[in-house]
Amino acid sequence: MELEDIDTITVLGAGTMGHGIAEVAALAGYDVRLRDIEEDIVQDGYEQIEWSLDKLAEKDIIGDDLAESAKDSVTPVVDMEEAAGDADVVIEAIIEEMDIKKDVYTELDEVAPDRTIFASNTSSLSITELSEVTDRPEQFCGMHFFNPPVQMDLVEVINGEHTAEETTELVAELAEDMGKSPVHVRKDEPGFIVNRILVPLMNEACWLVDEDVATIEEVDSTTSYDLGLPMGAFELGDQVGNDVTLHVLNYMHDVLGDAYEPAPLLQQTVDDEKLGKKTGAGFYDYDDGPGAEYPPDAGREDVADRLLAVMANETGKLRQKDVAPVDDIDEAVKLGGGFPDGPAKMADKEGLDGLIEALEAAYDETGHARYEVSDGLREAAEDGGFHGGSDDDEDEVDFETLALSFPSEDVAHLELDRPHQMNTVTPELLEEFGAAMDEIEGSDARALLVTGAGDRAFCAGADAAGMASSANPIDAIELSRLGQDTWGRLETLSIPVVAGIDGYALGGGMELATCADMRVATDRSTFGQPEHNLGILPGWGGTQRLKHLIGESRAKEVIFTCDHYDAETMEDYGFLNEVVEPGELEEAALGLAEDLAAGPPLAQEYTKRAFYAGRDDTEAGLEVEAQAFGHLIGTDDFLEGVSKMQSDEDPDFSGQ
Repeated sequence: MELEDIDTITVLGAGTMGHGIAEVAALAGYDVRLRDIEEDIVQDGYEQIEWSLDKLAEKDIIGDDLAESAKDSVTPVVDMEEAAGDADVVIEAIIEEMDIKKDVYTELDEVAPDRTIFASNTSSLSITELSEVTDRPEQFCGMHFFNPPVQMDLVEVINGEHTAEETTELVAELAEDMGKSPVHVRKDEPGFIVNRILVPLMNEACWLVDEDVATIEEVDSTTSYDLGLPMGAFELGDQVGNDVTLHVLNYMHDVLGDAYEPAPLLQQTVDDEKLGKKTGAGFYDYDDGPGAEYPPDAGREDVADRLLAVMANETGKLRQKDVAPVDDIDEAVKLGGGFPDGPAKMADKEGLDGLIEALEAAYDETGHARYEVSDGLREAAEDGGFHGGSDDDEDEVDFETLALSFPSEDVAHLELDRPHQMNTVTPELLEEFGAAMDEIEGSDARALLVTGAGDRAFCAGADAAGMASSANPIDAIELSRLGQDTWGRLETLSIPVVAGIDGYALGGGMELATCADMRVATDRSTFGQPEHNLGILPGWGGTQRLKHLIGESRAKEVIFTCDHYDAETMEDYGFLNEVVEPGELEEAALGLAEDLAAGPPLAQEYTKRAFYAGRDDTEAGLEVEAQAFGHLIGTDDFLEGVSKMQSDEDPDFSGQ
């Protein structure tokens, strides 16, 4: 079977994952049968699809016509033969119970055509074991979507022991056709990739509290603010569902042994029916308490080392068993877990020898199997890191957070490449941006286009959580100067610069766009300078450069109100040169860059110099901005603002 032969997809299970997968398939143009065991369950799933599609259309993420055609493409059914009798692919997304899944596959195998491919959305159970109850194990693989399927890019495509290569290749193509990013899991290993990293991380967090090494608040502050993960480990457990985490962990424990023994704290929390947000309480109280709140400055280096070491050890085990290459492991965890970097890259940065020492010390102290250093981790350390020592030419620049290309002879294209993190700015990105500018200045490019990867954000600003963990005035002043100078290189670059904006351009992202010579944005883009909500001020040139584009009064409005502004308003204010439909951005922005590249290079260079030289004393203003940024970063107000960043509560600023 080829991709073009797939017309009908059946999704078994109309729960959260099932109806989400059905919606994704319908949006991709497939005829979808959504099946569950009772009429009211499957109808509720279909109504959830209708609600979601209406919301997407309301937010202009999709058109009304696509929303209606996707609704028409989904048929809710109960009878198995009606659901799967003419299916090309069946994606199973029912309850995570091995015996129940086996019963369903036995029934399915009897009614599905011989050509039909079976794909399980299981998050951890054995693909091999499931496939063996069917007469088509070679046409059986894992296709693990992440929640919510409509929003999450990652799909893990998993080989069972009997899976034919053609099956996984076709399912990966199908995932791509659905707009997803497939990562191939070569071997059927409990937890696959993402859960094999995240679940031991959450379990280790519980062990740290159980053994009185740290408090819940210290662990979550470390995880979120020091390691830069999207949320604390306990907060993540409450979000996923502590019963779900325990279920996966118990399976790992049964299959893989004592290294995956659940921490007593996790078991007790589930026994007490504190399952997380869905029950109103978990490790945090969401009904009668403030929810997941923890101070941004309570992180501890020893806790960070322990958590990083556990993730590195799991990465080593996956490497050792050839489950996936480390690049794929990193990519999967970034896409599926929202990590700023993958676990292998994070471990390499920290240093594998030190992480091995942390594991050995913990093993000497506790004797627990979870601290036994894997052969894969030791081998990676001997190789100079998971990603190996650098054998590249020293003059060659290898970017991790950016992509630099030359789409035409005269145009350079610089793309912020952290879509899983809304292209937020880290010190590493600033450093690489400077290196990329060196490359561009040394090239023959006569115009530069700057964009952000993905369709959610051009750049959603600085990684404020990472800044908060080590906030001190001296470092903050230097960070402000670095951002000012780095973005400012666009102003002093001798060639014209176009910013192509799609999605959020907030904070440091709007400051970046401000430094371009011209700006083209989609009509769904959003702009703003929200720094006052954090108790700080725009620190990368916003107080000085924005006024030259929209006037001082409007610039003050944008900064003081912290409001979000749509593209039409920013075009009226004079910030944007053109607003286009999302599908037209690449052509419009690149076309403008190419038109500018065809202009007189010397005249353009001297025109930019004249504009820049004709301003008032911007340099003095930038220095005041940097000093003020450094002062504010050390205040209680900043910590208060950052702590409320993911909360519905407004910060309570004290002026301290």
